[in-house]
Amino acid sequence: MKRPPKDTAQSQRGIGRRTLVVGGLQLATAGLLALKLRSMQVEQAETFRLLADENRINIKLLPPARGLIYDRHGVLLAGNEQNYRITMTREDAGDVEEVLDRLSQLIPLSDTARAEALKEMSNRSAFVPVTIADRLTWDDITRVTVNAPALPGVTTEVGLSRYYSQGADLAHVIGYVGPVSDYDLSRIENPDPLLQIPKFQIGKTGVEAKMEEVLRGSAGTRQIEVNAIGRVMRELSREEGQPGADLQLTIDSALQTYVEARLEGESAGAVVIDLESGDLRAVVSSPSFDPNLFVRGISVAEWNALNENPFRPLAAKAVQGTYPPGSTFKMITALAALEDGVLDPEETILCRGYTEVSGTRFHCWKSGGHGNVNLHDSLKQSCDCYYYEVSQRVGIDKISAMARRFGLGVRHDLPLSAVAEGLAPDKEWKATVRGEDWRIGDTVNASIGQGYVLASPLQLAIMSARIATGRTITPRLIHTIDGVETPKQSDDTIGLNENYLRRIRAAMDAVSNNNRGTAYGSRINVSDKRMGGKTGTSQVRRITAEERARGVTSNADLPWERRDHALFVGFAPVDDPKYAVAVVVEHGGGGSAAAAPIARDVMLQALYEGQPPLEAYPSNVRGRISEQQRAIQNRVQPGAIQGNDRA
Repeated sequence: MKRPPKDTAQSQRGIGRRTLVVGGLQLATAGLLALKLRSMQVEQAETFRLLADENRINIKLLPPARGLIYDRHGVLLAGNEQNYRITMTREDAGDVEEVLDRLSQLIPLSDTARAEALKEMSNRSAFVPVTIADRLTWDDITRVTVNAPALPGVTTEVGLSRYYSQGADLAHVIGYVGPVSDYDLSRIENPDPLLQIPKFQIGKTGVEAKMEEVLRGSAGTRQIEVNAIGRVMRELSREEGQPGADLQLTIDSALQTYVEARLEGESAGAVVIDLESGDLRAVVSSPSFDPNLFVRGISVAEWNALNENPFRPLAAKAVQGTYPPGSTFKMITALAALEDGVLDPEETILCRGYTEVSGTRFHCWKSGGHGNVNLHDSLKQSCDCYYYEVSQRVGIDKISAMARRFGLGVRHDLPLSAVAEGLAPDKEWKATVRGEDWRIGDTVNASIGQGYVLASPLQLAIMSARIATGRTITPRLIHTIDGVETPKQSDDTIGLNENYLRRIRAAMDAVSNNNRGTAYGSRINVSDKRMGGKTGTSQVRRITAEERARGVTSNADLPWERRDHALFVGFAPVDDPKYAVAVVVEHGGGGSAAAAPIARDVMLQALYEGQPPLEAYPSNVRGRISEQQRAIQNRVQPGAIQGNDRA
């Protein structure tokens, strides 16, 4: 056999040594890796398990944009604006006090806000974020974001907050929103998870509250990965929520603003109804308040100013306030007697200035009496004694039944807070509620809208609408929901002899347009826009025999809270009614002096869809009306914000 060359053998021996060295190194490396893996898996297992647990995935709810609210012409009434805020999660913050100290060096944080935040964190679960500050500037947010590593548990957010472009003009209709409270949650059986979001806003009053579920929308979700100190590492997924539905009200914001301005200085309520559709064109309570105060956080001084005002600006007088309707109720008494067949419209009844019933004198407002009056004259001149006599013939049960047919003593289904039922009393009511028998004197008092009878401006406007049309006009406030029109309730006939209604309308025409009518001074001076109406004055105090003997004290000489309420109800045009109106001025004195002029001005504004010409007013008041129109124009802010504002 041939032997290999010498250099080939040496080469083979070199390769073998290199293989051994490389293999040894590989074995050493593998051993070191094995030792390290053993250390990580066994000796340091708990440490890495904790780190893995800390680096976790969170799912957060994304609040939806709240639905917008518009008037009948598309004017934005309630919108949304961006709101920068800061929240803190207690379980991620560690030393909460220390983090708040650092945060207070970056943004304005009052002692009160800090105390409230600490209290809320102590009352909530450790994983629930709590709002520390909101309505911050972009600079505030930037400073906090830059210092995020030193602020564990602190998160900056951009949300939406409600604002009301018309301010006080629609406060009692739209209402306002505010943060969810523990009381709110206690009233809800299965609360929406959205309500757990820190300071999530829900409707508190008005349309905002009654249409809450429609306006709220549904939540979206955001899936994020956070590290051990709570910093967001990345967003894994996002699903946007469903925004709330937009609402369009039947309210005409321009008319609403005018009525609000016209009632300035009074404690009053007024309602205007469209007779074709039942749409509420204006629902005004005066004085009002700025609902934005409640959204942004009202101060103690502001709250006290509202709460201690004797004119009660927080009360929705137009729908919540109930008042003795006074002589505006006389049409109801007359219609009950006509339908019962106990009254001939042409029959005359003697008014001597008083009627004696069971040894008690019931006085007419005109101490010398009206003489012999029939139905027409009794309404035109507002004779009380006529109705004292008529009511004894027909009885309280039939009067009250007629009142309910015309919308009095009935709670109307509207998305507004505390809609009053009023009271159309009868014998059963007094026996049940007061445990007493009904007396003939109760009937006599009720016949002229005094005693136990109570009605709101809304109910009086509905009564006027039904008298004007002979139909069961049903009020409507929501025109559309997300562009879909809400159904109108069918208005059936009121079921009365049309001749009776025609006589009542003719008498109401005379109230405003006959020179002996109680509202003649507040007539509309355009023949095809004439207004029919009825004045009313309801007492809030008892006039004693001694006071009558020496002369009844005039309203002007009484303290404000003891003066009579002033009322007026009406419709126009008389020959083709389009609108009905009701005005109640608390402690305003006489209806003809205080309420009728307001109703006339409001009706003209509705009929002309804006400022009417001076020729529509009686010549003797045109100078004053011109000044009034200028003053109102200067008060009313032009133009409301329009358009969609979800961002």
